[in-house]
Amino acid sequence: MDGTVQDAINQIRCLPVSSDSAALVDQLRALEELKAAAAAAQARVAVAFDRAQRAEQAEAGIPAAEQGQGVAAQVALARGGRLLGLAKALMAEMPRTLAALDAGQLNEWRATLVVRETACLGAADRCAVDEELAADTGTFAGAGDRAVVAAARAAAYRRDPRSVTQRAAHAAGERCVSLRPAPDTMTRLTALLPVAEGVAAYAALSAHADTLRAGGDDRSRGQLMADALVERTTGTPGGVSGVEIQLVMTDRTLFQGDSEPARLPGYGIVPAGWARSLVSSGGKGGKAKSPGSAAGGREPALGGPESPGNRTPAAGACQPAAEALEPEPGEKDFRVWLRRLYTAPGAGDLVGMDSRARLFPAGLCRFIQARDDTCRTPYCDAPIRHHDHVVAWHRGGTTSLGNAAGLCEACNHTKENPGWKTTPRPGPRHTIEYRTPTGHTYHSTAPPPPGSLPAGHLVGAAQLVRV
Repeated sequence: MDGTVQDAINQIRCLPVSSDSAALVDQLRALEELKAAAAAAQARVAVAFDRAQRAEQAEAGIPAAEQGQGVAAQVALARGGRLLGLAKALMAEMPRTLAALDAGQLNEWRATLVVRETACLGAADRCAVDEELAADTGTFAGAGDRAVVAAARAAAYRRDPRSVTQRAAHAAGERCVSLRPAPDTMTRLTALLPVAEGVAAYAALSAHADTLRAGGDDRSRGQLMADALVERTTGTPGGVSGVEIQLVMTDRTLFQGDSEPARLPGYGIVPAGWARSLVSSGGKGGKAKSPGSAAGGREPALGGPESPGNRTPAAGACQPAAEALEPEPGEKDFRVWLRRLYTAPGAGDLVGMDSRARLFPAGLCRFIQARDDTCRTPYCDAPIRHHDHVVAWHRGGTTSLGNAAGLCEACNHTKENPGWKTTPRPGPRHTIEYRTPTGHTYHSTAPPPPGSLPAGHLVGAAQLVRV
């Protein structure tokens, strides 16, 4: 790291905190301006890095159309986020917005909003909007995010209404549904829809809730709308049936009331009690049967009859098996199956199966999904879309759990660019080393599975699958 930058970082770390209230507010403001100035400096550095990388790639004989590939990913690894596009827009087309960021009159997020709302414009029109808004003169002083968005959007429309209209028409093709974790075992199911469809869907749910409330239903309006959304989507009143959800938990949590949290892929960590209730309480699941004589009293680990190989990964561990959990009379009729995964003594690395196949078999893909949870690239927590060879197949990489990684589509394509290298490394759990074209290295370690214990313990995990 540059010595000047390191000295500045050390000075900030040693900054004395004032004891006077007014001085503390002044310090907060000064540090906010410092953050904004640092973001502006990062934009300039990111663009300089992009130019340097393109020059090096041109010298290496890479075709012009392919130059710049992988640069945004390297910026993301260095910064922990993909912000190269923002940097280019600020440097090339929006100098006054960049100046406002440098002066602390805009923070990085609000500069991002201005750039985002003018993305449909050509370079000349974007520069004109930048002059019109003149953010470095304090145009947005005291303005909230919505006011910033409204001003940038209105200026863009005045400059080029046709492009804004075309952008709106194109946006309909970007409609999608996404799921994000929320606190307390809740999630945010979000639909990006054209405005007419979105308003119509909301109005239908709202009218349904009003009707039930008028009929004496004691649920709140929000609860009624949420329940109706689930019921109309799944086709099952009061719950979910006919789809698969995976829940990874220890056998002790499932059968012995242990407090070790579980993990729900696509969401994250959930409390032990909540995980048990998903299958055993409130009429929403089957009662878990005892594992009986499985493993002769040893804790069952998880792996399943559908997993290829069905070999015992850890010495002394029980053979993989699956067991159905049946609902009690009167409870919802869905099936719950246990698959066994094995965790190694020590840090709790999931141990699995090898295969000579070119593509990862379905069972091994499920295992990788349970181990990695989200994309394994550092700082990227996108959903897993590809089950990838860490060392590529054409370079001698094997189709095995140790040479496997769950990646999102973008990260999988990025690592195939020239100069990138990924290698499995020894670690407490499955570890991958990423080496970028500049020689920088980053490490990704698989998240700890539920029930990871100190060395000397064999940890079992039970994966509950509702089908």
